Amino acid sequence: MSPSTMTALRLESWHSTPVLREVPVPTPGPGGVLVQVGGAGACHSDLHLMDEFSDGLLPWGPPFTLGHENAGWVHALGDGVTGLEVGQPVAVVGAWGCGSCDRCRLGLETYCDHPERTAAPGGGGGLGLDGGMADYLLVPSARHVVPLPGGLHPADAAPLTDAGLTPYHAVRRSLPKLLPGSVAVVIGVGGLGHLAVQVLKAISGAVVVAVDSREASRDLAKRCGADVVVAPGDDAVAEVRAAGHGLGAEVVLDMVGSDDTLALAAGVSRQLSDITVVGIGGGSLPFGFFTVPYEASVQTTYWGNRTELVEVLDLAARGLLRAETTRFPLAEAAGVYDRLRRGEVAGRAVVVPHEEHRP
Repeated sequence: MSPSTMTALRLESWHSTPVLREVPVPTPGPGGVLVQVGGAGACHSDLHLMDEFSDGLLPWGPPFTLGHENAGWVHALGDGVTGLEVGQPVAVVGAWGCGSCDRCRLGLETYCDHPERTAAPGGGGGLGLDGGMADYLLVPSARHVVPLPGGLHPADAAPLTDAGLTPYHAVRRSLPKLLPGSVAVVIGVGGLGHLAVQVLKAISGAVVVAVDSREASRDLAKRCGADVVVAPGDDAVAEVRAAGHGLGAEVVLDMVGSDDTLALAAGVSRQLSDITVVGIGGGSLPFGFFTVPYEASVQTTYWGNRTELVEVLDLAARGLLRAETTRFPLAEAAGVYDRLRRGEVAGRAVVVPHEEHRP
């Protein structure tokens, strides 16, 4: 028999430290799925939630359980759910749209046209609604649940639902520009950046250049397959351009988003390039006729979609994509964010409430 209560890491107010609490185990309603959590990634964006957000900034707010990168095992099914079995390993799609607008029907729930129809507009589990840093996660619709390919453990799959999916989406939208001989630049080789390097090597023919101020991160980029690693500084633009025969990069992925990294992104891009801002570092890029190369496109992206997550998990199951992770028990979850804040986590931190499914 399942327990009636569980442990959960709760953000109880803005500008606060998350705390472990005992809360009731949820019950799935019609169409829903209860997942026993086998892995919940700790994302750097959660620090922005804790430290920077305030009432009124978003249409939702605390209290809620943290953890928007989740995987585990089906524990219970709501009425009407088919195609899933209790005990089956699954990953959870993080963004929960209305499910009925044109974009949601195409699987683009990150860009839902009617977020006001959802319980947490623009969010989901771990972002306004209860997430996976708990023993169990209630997923309101089975469409947000993706079966894991054989051999992929939930603790390894969890960070791929955001840290893998987000750069995959960014790379995929620029794929026509990433022909053999092209140059792709990843600025910031952290939890998302080290996976961006792997995605580029797995699905494109580009020469991959990684830029990071930390020697350990540059070493990580090399292990992930980067062809060239560069430290930021006065010579960085010239070093990156040299990798592209002096012409610059076709695609630049800024995983940081600060003033300095955005300036670097514009400096190393070439005409007709894509500059994609993934990181939310609070910077801005002056934009005018002469501030970026001709016909360079500057865009942001947000997460990815269900179809892309299936593709990401397939890459991982085939050994082409692997998150560098450090695992922590649920009892230490609050301290994980302190480690993130101090820059002490290489790759991705994953909280593991359960090592295997238990009825």
